[in-house]
Amino acid sequence: MGIQAFTKLGNTVVFTAATTAPAAVQAVSTTLGGNQYRIVNPGSVTVFLGYGSTAAEANINATVVTSSGAALPLLPGTDEILSFVPNAYFTGITVSGSANVYVTPGDGL
Repeated sequence: MGIQAFTKLGNTVVFTAATTAPAAVQAVSTTLGGNQYRIVNPGSVTVFLGYGSTAAEANINATVVTSSGAALPLLPGTDEILSFVPNAYFTGITVSGSANVYVTPGDGL
């Protein structure tokens, strides 16, 4: 079985991560149970990604990790395909500066 290229299955959403996390945005998939997302941080700072099945959960998870935490660090220039819950919410926080983060629901690698 070959590797399937990433197929966009919903609208791209964007948020601007800064030293205070913005309101979480939802990346809605057009397929039932879709749970893969292409996440791009084209900025010049690390973004600590908060995610969850609700906006409140994503906002709680968006914390700068110093020793242990629920946030996922997105290094500057990151372009990743990751799996989360279907129709997840996303936000992010930085130590300094800001970065736009783009999230596209889809399927594949």
